[in-house]
Amino acid sequence: MASPPLLRLDDIRLTFGGTPLLAGVELNVLPQDRIALVGRNGSGKSTLLKIAAGVVEPDRGEVFRQPGATIRYLAQEPDFGNALTVEEYVSAGLGPADDPWRVTRLLDGFSLSPQARPQDLSGGEARRAALARVLAPEPDIVLLDEPTNHLDLPTIEWLEDEIRAMRSAVVIISHDRRFLERTTQATVWIDRGVARRINEGFGAFEAWRDKQLEEEEIQLQKLDRRIEREEHWLRYGVTARRTRNERRLANLHQMRADRRDARRAVGTVEMSSGDVRESGKLVIEARNVSKAYGERVLVRDFSTRIQRGDRLGLVGPNGAGKTTLIRMLIGETPPDSGEIRLGTKLDIAFLDQKRARLRDDVPVVEALTDGRGDQVMVNGEARHVAGYLKDFLFQPEQIRTPVGNLSGGERARLLLAKVLATPANMLVLDEPTNDLDMETLDLLQELIANYPGTVILVSHDRDFLDRTVTSVLSPDEDGRWLEYAGGYSDMLAQKNGARDQARKVDAKARPDGKAAAATEPAGRASAKLSYKQKFALENLPKEMAKLEAEIGRAEVEMADPKLFNRDPTRFNALAKTISDKRAALAAAEDQWLELEMLRAELEG
Repeated sequence: MASPPLLRLDDIRLTFGGTPLLAGVELNVLPQDRIALVGRNGSGKSTLLKIAAGVVEPDRGEVFRQPGATIRYLAQEPDFGNALTVEEYVSAGLGPADDPWRVTRLLDGFSLSPQARPQDLSGGEARRAALARVLAPEPDIVLLDEPTNHLDLPTIEWLEDEIRAMRSAVVIISHDRRFLERTTQATVWIDRGVARRINEGFGAFEAWRDKQLEEEEIQLQKLDRRIEREEHWLRYGVTARRTRNERRLANLHQMRADRRDARRAVGTVEMSSGDVRESGKLVIEARNVSKAYGERVLVRDFSTRIQRGDRLGLVGPNGAGKTTLIRMLIGETPPDSGEIRLGTKLDIAFLDQKRARLRDDVPVVEALTDGRGDQVMVNGEARHVAGYLKDFLFQPEQIRTPVGNLSGGERARLLLAKVLATPANMLVLDEPTNDLDMETLDLLQELIANYPGTVILVSHDRDFLDRTVTSVLSPDEDGRWLEYAGGYSDMLAQKNGARDQARKVDAKARPDGKAAAATEPAGRASAKLSYKQKFALENLPKEMAKLEAEIGRAEVEMADPKLFNRDPTRFNALAKTISDKRAALAAAEDQWLELEMLRAELEG
């Protein structure tokens, strides 16, 4: 007999201050689920994950954890306790029956030294150590809160593969669209205190969300018209029987209350940059620039010309020298050799990835204006701090709050507000996407795309890079940096093309003058897929789509929180159906992938 959900949250309610943060949230986690937990900053995602992990108790509601099920939770800030080494810290997360070999494998996969001291780790290394501790036991459920923060692209891609290969159920909070698209199969949206679920991965979420909000707006407009009609009756038509009038008047009062209590979707950040005077056509020119720290060469013989209006992205592993290169280009760090020339009329606004320009002990208003009153200049007009910060979703009462009391997302929005209020014709953004929700990222992307000046940015967010930059700088080897036209995906395509070209050149240089492909076993070049293989390759996608639809229908029915108590036999049958269908889907996907790879190989 199949087991009930590993985790069920039913009618979870929690209030901080006046407005409820969670107002009846439900969440079911089945074996091997892959769930994206999404919502605006401050919507309660992290709090819900803490409730699921047992870190926070709700005001009301039921939390069911299957007896014996293991749950591991990745918090946004790791606590290393008294661990003396990274290996000791990660091993402490294992249970008595867990395999210690997993610790060695994950430390190697995350490129961490087992004997490193936790207090010496960088932000990215600390994140990787915390992830290794959570994943090492192979728990039944893994709860991940922003797992990609401070990780470089190679590590993010390695983590994607690790999650896809796991048998654990996974619930993920992340602002990284591509990461969610590649790791999730269902999406739960936390919005205005309630949860709504779509049994599809994050790739289908945004279109579904927009449709939900559009339908909701239509319903509110209908309610407004009904209220208007009843108010007209109240003023001019109260002439019928008293009992009927009282009932209709009570209905009007109820509609007014419903309209008053309707919580519209949280507003969006409204971003605009400060006054931008035009810089010279040439913004930055670097000639044969090099920089090393000891024997470690970060930049070697680098040359580039950055023109007005360019949008340049930097990618690469942590420690590759991205921030060092940026600081050299804008004149903050001198090169060891070579020359850097800055253009004329250049005004630079710099967003530091460490948020170092925000002091924890000063109020928000002083952090924004550097203590110079309560107004900022934006687009040539003076604006009061409260009104300007409202564009970035800050409430009026928050302007006197110390910066140290803000959440990570609020600090990110404050620093963006500060940078964008600075009159500048060049934006330098070092990891601007950390801690921002997706709606804010969308607006930042739009601002960068329409910015009349020049932009240089560092990011590990592949989707963000694809949408914003016109060229990408990437480290090659031995401190050399190469520039690729287009976004991150274009860079990958160009790198792959260069590898293919190198193979062709290498083949031409062979003593026998034959290409490497010609040395394949006889008959391979002319081989073809069999009829049976062709039939399977054409029909497996239909079979997979059918299985996915059947799984989706079963999950929708099983999502009813009262089903298990009402009809345990039906619940268990659905659980078995989902498990069997998922196994069949996995087998079909593997078969299709093998056939597709074989087809590609045979077609050269």
